[in-house]
Amino acid sequence: MEALNTYRGGPDERGHFGHFGGRFVAETLMPLILAVEEAYEAAKKDPGYQAAIDDFAKHYVGRPSPLYFAERLTEHFASRGANGNKGAKLYFKRDELNHTGSHKINNCLGQILLARRMGMTRIIAETGAGQHGVAVATVCARFDLPCVVYMGTTDIARQAPNVFRMKLLGAEVVPVTSGTGTLKDAMNDALRDWVANVENTFYIIGTVAGPHPYPAMVRDFQSVIGNEVREQMQAAEGRLPDTLVACIGGGSNAMGLFHPFLDEPSVRLIGVEAAGHGLETGKHAASLAGGRPGVLHGNRTYLLQTDDGQIIDAHSISAGLDYPGIGPEHSWLHESGRAEYVSATDAEALEAFQLCSRLEGIIPALEPAHALAYVAKIAPELPKDHLMVMNLCGRGDKDVFSVAEVLGVEL
Repeated sequence: MEALNTYRGGPDERGHFGHFGGRFVAETLMPLILAVEEAYEAAKKDPGYQAAIDDFAKHYVGRPSPLYFAERLTEHFASRGANGNKGAKLYFKRDELNHTGSHKINNCLGQILLARRMGMTRIIAETGAGQHGVAVATVCARFDLPCVVYMGTTDIARQAPNVFRMKLLGAEVVPVTSGTGTLKDAMNDALRDWVANVENTFYIIGTVAGPHPYPAMVRDFQSVIGNEVREQMQAAEGRLPDTLVACIGGGSNAMGLFHPFLDEPSVRLIGVEAAGHGLETGKHAASLAGGRPGVLHGNRTYLLQTDDGQIIDAHSISAGLDYPGIGPEHSWLHESGRAEYVSATDAEALEAFQLCSRLEGIIPALEPAHALAYVAKIAPELPKDHLMVMNLCGRGDKDVFSVAEVLGVEL
């Protein structure tokens, strides 16, 4: 905490949140990483850059996204409480209503406009659930830039609708067969591409991870979520929320929700990791609960790893949470105690997925279904005047076929 005066003050000049973050990249990449940082710092000072983001966010993305009172879920949780005075009032921040169906477009919009400022002519990205890949392919189509998306073969199989969407938008989807064919492996191959094509290629990283300045830059673009929640909650309830809840993979949707509230001690922050088959089984993606600090993909953070530092394959029913690490700012918030990090299993997420669909008429992605699963645990015993906001960061269109298969439903 000594290095950062406030929770919102990080990172320091070297890209560190406490002893997390930093820049651990190949020497070939360092000049480009420094150029990205320099370009972003200059862009932040240019009113025209933010004006362009705001204009596209409004007219292309569809911001602001609604803050929705989940009345039937609120009633459901209240009915499960110990007495009639319990049951938090639940709101959804509905970023699944954004163009492309998730929060990912917020970050992709900011980065594509930065890439254009830098004169880059080729875009690469990694994707797990496909939501980031779709968002990158979308902005590349809009701004007429070639797009290559790396995606693990396991994720290609379970996220077929998003694979087709990317191809329809003009992107080249490169299957990654190494490792378990999931997000970690896709990011490995994207980084290899970047090293080989530094002259003309911009890498749009999809979460608050990677080498500095990416964790802070992606967080800044995603903070539109929390900034809108502040205004919308004041309009709806006349005060700040009591609790914010979001799922955690790399952690961009959570950081976007949390960051504008970090210096509000009255606001409780809860990030929900993917517990997979259960933390005790080792088949999970809960880096904070089951990992320890190490270096991966350009930054120091909490990772799932063996005693000798070899990365352990993560598991989650959700392709977007199936990553053995977490953004470095989350690691810092975890160790400092400002945010709480818990977990939900595959089975709990599936139950929440179905519950939200049946009670609210909203089919969530499996990622935020993990957050809702934890809300279901704590909301029934909270006071009725307790205001809770959960980030509904993606819609479940992409997941319906894989969920149907798991549930044994014939289509």
